[in-house]
Amino acid sequence: AGRIKAKVNIIPLNVFPGLKFQPSGEEAVRRFIQRLQEKRGDVTRRHSRGEDIAAACGQLAGRRAT
Repeated sequence: AGRIKAKVNIIPLNVFPGLKFQPSGEEAVRRFIQRLQEKRGDVTRRHSRGEDIAAACGQLAGRRAT
């Protein structure tokens, strides 16, 4: 098998009320990144921002004006 020709960004899942999924554990993420790096060296682990306002990783929060 050859190398994957892609840049891969690993972004953590942000938990919010009503979400039916759970984020992967640290060890699972580490193993996943390691496997990707074996096939393709260009792997970046991103750190989430905006979680405090429910806007992390593209999840924008809707708020009503009061």
